[in-house]
Amino acid sequence: MKKHTLPLLLSLLLAPALVTVAAAQTVDEIVEKHLAAMGGRDALSRLTSRKATGAITITTPNGDLSGPVELYSKLPNKTRAYMSLDLSALGVAEPMILDQKFDGTAGWAINSLQGDTEITGNQLDNMKNSVFPSQFLNYKETGMKIEILPKETLAGKSVIVLLVTPKVGSVARVYMDAESFLVVRSSAKVNVPQQGGDIEQTADLSDYRAIDGIKVPFMTVNTTSIQTVTIKLETVAHNVIIDNAMFSVVK
Repeated sequence: MKKHTLPLLLSLLLAPALVTVAAAQTVDEIVEKHLAAMGGRDALSRLTSRKATGAITITTPNGDLSGPVELYSKLPNKTRAYMSLDLSALGVAEPMILDQKFDGTAGWAINSLQGDTEITGNQLDNMKNSVFPSQFLNYKETGMKIEILPKETLAGKSVIVLLVTPKVGSVARVYMDAESFLVVRSSAKVNVPQQGGDIEQTADLSDYRAIDGIKVPFMTVNTTSIQTVTIKLETVAHNVIIDNAMFSVVK
């Protein structure tokens, strides 16, 4: 079968918007107000896993690709994204299965049409930084640094801007609604060798809903110069049993 080269930056999907913070006078106040807005430090600390299902749409120069998506997260930083994309817009009858797995140490992007690729370098570092359910619960212990930048306006609303620098991986700017302390946007440069180097990625989060008392964004739009990836969640479940083997790839 002829291989179709698609600019699918799958590894960006789980690099999950490095952040979740808000604003006050000091970084510690910002972090605590953010955690409170998300449901509270105690409630977040009781989470061990999350399973979410929904729909994904990837906009490419050749047309939109869409299909169902399943997202898994488990303490401390295991993640998985599984999707089946309809390629009929490209004249391909069978769907393309994309399955990205990270077991806390190693990551793989599995593609039913293009083969499997090991995730390394900057992309792997970013996945390691994606601590569930929030890297801000114990951000100091991980060596993360947070700086407060001048306020900005986004979509007509005042936002607090934070510069988040992890011990390794991409530096991110996080834009928090100045009233709700919920993240509305994050941006970072991610190094993607297969796409020629650094790519600026912007993640817009919206439609927050309370699940088990925890605020979860049901809409995420990841934008780069190459494509736009939109994920709309339909269901979210916490503290579900997820076998560790779900995140591993045997090679």
